[in-house]
Amino acid sequence: MGTAALLAVTTPPCFLSSAKSRRLTSTTPLPLLPSSCLTHGKDESRITKVRSNVNSASTETKSDNEASMTGAAYDFKGATISLTGEILNSPKKVTIVRHGLSSWNEESRVQGSSNLSVLTETGLKQAERCRDALINMNFDVCFSSPISRAKSTAELIWRGREKPLCYLNSLEEAHLFFLEGMKNADAKKQYPELYTTWREDPSNFHVNGIYPIRELWGTAREAWKEILVTPGESFLVVTHKSILRALICTALGLGPERFRAIDVNNGGICVFTFNKRGEAMLQALNMTAHMYSDHVYQY
Repeated sequence: MGTAALLAVTTPPCFLSSAKSRRLTSTTPLPLLPSSCLTHGKDESRITKVRSNVNSASTETKSDNEASMTGAAYDFKGATISLTGEILNSPKKVTIVRHGLSSWNEESRVQGSSNLSVLTETGLKQAERCRDALINMNFDVCFSSPISRAKSTAELIWRGREKPLCYLNSLEEAHLFFLEGMKNADAKKQYPELYTTWREDPSNFHVNGIYPIRELWGTAREAWKEILVTPGESFLVVTHKSILRALICTALGLGPERFRAIDVNNGGICVFTFNKRGEAMLQALNMTAHMYSDHVYQY
């Protein structure tokens, strides 16, 4: 399948974000689902308009049997970090996929939030491998970054499923200003001090007083809350490496100075489970068996 064919969309994209300057595109919400979402399957052009505000339970049940994932790990309040600040109506499982290899990955360019980098033929095949590896998994909703390389990966993985595919602006990649599109070697040569900070001390990387990685931590927390308050128990998320690092670190209570302590390959899969307090447990990090074999995940 060519890249152009994959990028063709038969309906306008649907977006959800809670950032200060962002607004929902849906105007006529229906109950039980979180946002304006694109549904796939028999009618790929059908748009389901859904509710963005979710009422969660106001009190926590005394029994945490439903939320207990691994022994006594969830038996103590505050054992990990709550990402919601409210009680959820059920435990959640979130499977996160990094997009397939892109043209700027292949060319060793700084990508950031640019929409100009698209999936390569290798990236398309990696997305197909992710789809096949997750074929036995049931997901209630797929959330994706609207940036093309993640969007194309999500659309390919989600093809044939009829549940909603939603685009979250809070899953977009970090904005890296004028470095975006530059080859890494050129950026290092033209802006040696700035580029070295980006590579070696990214939490202190800044342009005109803006610290993209520090801001990314706030964006990741927004994304987690948007995802976790959505009705359903199992979600698929497709996004980019930097925001994926921020999602993992915020879930584990790590600050932006740990940005480069996490790495996820193109097509790599991570899995989190959450109890009803919105506290996370990392179940799998950067699973890539499906990249080298016909492995199918059964969890």
